[in-house]
Amino acid sequence: MSDVWGKLTLLCDAKTDGSFLVHHFLSFYLKANCKVCFVALIQSFSHYNIVGQKLGVNLTTARERGQLVFLEGLKSSVDVFFRAEEEPHPLQFLRDANTGNLQPLYEFVREALQPVDNGEAAWRCPVLLVDDLSVLLSLGMGAVAVLDFIHYCRATVCWKLQGNMVALVHDSGDAEDEENDILLNGLSHQSHLILRAEGLATGFCRDVHGQLKVLWRRPPQPTAQRDRSLTYQYKIQDRSVSFFAKGLSPAVL
Repeated sequence: MSDVWGKLTLLCDAKTDGSFLVHHFLSFYLKANCKVCFVALIQSFSHYNIVGQKLGVNLTTARERGQLVFLEGLKSSVDVFFRAEEEPHPLQFLRDANTGNLQPLYEFVREALQPVDNGEAAWRCPVLLVDDLSVLLSLGMGAVAVLDFIHYCRATVCWKLQGNMVALVHDSGDAEDEENDILLNGLSHQSHLILRAEGLATGFCRDVHGQLKVLWRRPPQPTAQRDRSLTYQYKIQDRSVSFFAKGLSPAVL
């Protein structure tokens, strides 16, 4: 069990849209009968639900049966300003600019994935999915505060509850964006698996949409190589994604 759960997977995209990876993990964990807390900061619930149905899952049904706890950031970011100040809110930092921490968001995640014994369906394991952490930087949070949030989530989800975490971060490629670099580097060192989607150096191609670098990070072992990596090219289709070795696209064979 320790080889399967208790892991942090980092999704990263550079000069392309890596959201297809988020949709994959969301549908994968729901099909696996896991309890999922989805902190969605970039798209609406209906968007994820439409894509999910193409991948064989119904987010509305999953939410109604208690399997999916969904935080719709686009909607919640407006709601927070119309609530009474004493009412807690996961995105409270938008209202209290001087707090500098994401404790209310962590408390939301902790309560969403906390095991309960009230006849609720027994889910396999808890999963936290975040799309995407870069938005928190854009909203004024510092990289250190976001890394602290991830640290506390890992302590609860990965270590205490033996669940998994998946988070997307953009790589802007801007050397002057120090906060984003700090966040990306910090998460890279904590992650067990890194999936990095990149645009093609040659630009747009109809048959190859980008390449995916897969990096497995392992704890130091005297008799084993620590990291192992592979690179694939991919093409996004309506209901799936095709992967193939570099230069082996069916279109060129």
